[in-house]
Parts: sequence; structure tokens; C-alpha cells
Amino acid sequence: MNSLVISIDIGGTSIKLGCFSRDGVCHQSLNVPTPQSATPKVVISLIEDAISILRKKLQLKNLEAILGIGIGVPGPVDAQGRISKIAINLTNWQEVPLAELLEEKTGLPVVIANDANCAGLGEAWLGAGSHFKHMIMLTLGTGVGGAIILNNQLFVGHQGAAGELGLITLNPDGPECNSGNNGSLEQYVSVQAVRRDTGKEPLELANLALAGDKFALEFWQNYGRLLGVGLASLIYILTPEAVIIGGGISAAAKLFLPATKAEIERRVLLSSYLKLQLLTAKLGNRAGIVGAAKLAWTRFSD
Repeated sequence: MNSLVISIDIGGTSIKLGCFSRDGVCHQSLNVPTPQSATPKVVISLIEDAISILRKKLQLKNLEAILGIGIGVPGPVDAQGRISKIAINLTNWQEVPLAELLEEKTGLPVVIANDANCAGLGEAWLGAGSHFKHMIMLTLGTGVGGAIILNNQLFVGHQGAAGELGLITLNPDGPECNSGNNGSLEQYVSVQAVRRDTGKEPLELANLALAGDKFALEFWQNYGRLLGVGLASLIYILTPEAVIIGGGISAAAKLFLPATKAEIERRVLLSSYLKLQLLTAKLGNRAGIVGAAKLAWTRFSD
């Protein structure tokens, strides 16, 4: 069999695993529930067992065909892709040397990255960003994650923490953010922000808007405008070829992206957004596992 990498997306509710070849084909996959007490020891043991199951499915008698493992985790990672600093929604995850611990268990080299960065890598490889060298991605979910791809490379900065696009300041006097900031973009365009401001779920508001409800239509117009304000700052700094919008709220993109685009055009000089593409993500909840595979291929292929 040709060489493969194992990719893993560790989430608060499930852990996804896949075996990918260099061309992006997933030859086997597995989805297991995240344990309620998801301590590092428990999660690593579960992953070890899941990898054994994948090997049996692939009929691999040894590990020679597997080059390494790429993992997406819900939180910041060090610049070398070795340590999971804090993992949101998991138990007792502080400064976990995840790569080293899994290497000891599996005998395979391991690299880890923030899950939003993995989603961005996935979209850049096989999704909506595959035709662009320079792009950013925003994941509009419970929070707002981000990823920066420059010259086809994931940009994480000198300490691994770059790309927290949802934490830029939109309003200095706005709602308090878990980051310690006030009025971050996340406080206006995340699922939690939508619930706080309307008492409704994004899907409910989308259905109301599609049915012609005035309040819902106005909500999405304002939502799109606020997203555009935030993106204007990012576009001035990074001048990407494309902005990819993912996460659960992206399902309502048709209701807010026109307002987002109009706000960008109003606020940004043409020289900074000329030919900019504003697109929705294509890979859905597969983006993380696809990106973790790309992470592994980038690190461990010759």
C-alpha cells in the first residue's frame, strides 16, 4: 500500500480519525464519542485503541505504510506543534505534551495544531480555498476561530498563537470576552452572541428570515455589517485573495454575506480588496480532519 497519514480531530463531543493518502483520499475513517471525563490519559488511550481499529480496517500488519499522525485540538498549541496548551471542553488540559505522549504509545511521529487552523488548512487543500495562495478563514460557531494561510503555508507566529481572528476588537466598550478583551468580534458574530442578543438559535433566525420575518431579516443585515467591519481590519493587514466563512452559522451565509461584502467595499480601499473572493466553506465538519491530514503530510513527507 502507498504511504498514508493518520489524522485526528479532537472535539468536545466526538473524536474523528481518518487515514489519508497524499492526494487527499480518505481510505478509512472512524468517529468515536469523546469521553465525559476527557483527561489527557483517557483521550490518549482512546486514540491508541482507535488507531488499532483503523489499522485492522486497512489490513495493515505493521506501521511502515503510515508516515505519521496529525491532530487538531480545541485550543492553542506551541509553535513546534508539540504541546496542547489549553484544550477547551476537555478535562485537565494544561500544557499537555500531546505529541510526545502519543509518540510513546504509537511509535509514530506526531504533530498537533489548533482545530481552527486545521479547518483552514483543510479548506485550503481540498475545499473552498484550494485555488488561492493567500487566504483567511473564520469559523463562526460557539466561538469564532480563525486561520491564516500565506503563500500556501499556515501562519502561526513565533509562539504558535497567531490567527485568533475572532479576538480582534470591534467595540472597546462591548461585552466582556473570555480572552479578557471587551467587544471582540466573537462577542458579536458567534452562536453565543446570537443567543445573548436575540434569545434564539441561528437556525431559528435563518428560518424566520426566509419566511419574511422583519426582525430576523434586520438581524442578519446587522450581523453581516458587523462581520464586514471586523473583516475590514483583517483585510487591510493581510490583503488575502479569499476569505472563507465556515462554522455552523455559515449555513445562513446567503442572508448576511451581501451585507458583509457591502461593508467591506465601503470601508476598504480598492487596492486592498481588489479581486477578493468572499466564500463559504465546502468541507463542513470534515474540514478539521482533512486539515490535520494536510498538517501531517506537510511535516512528515520528504
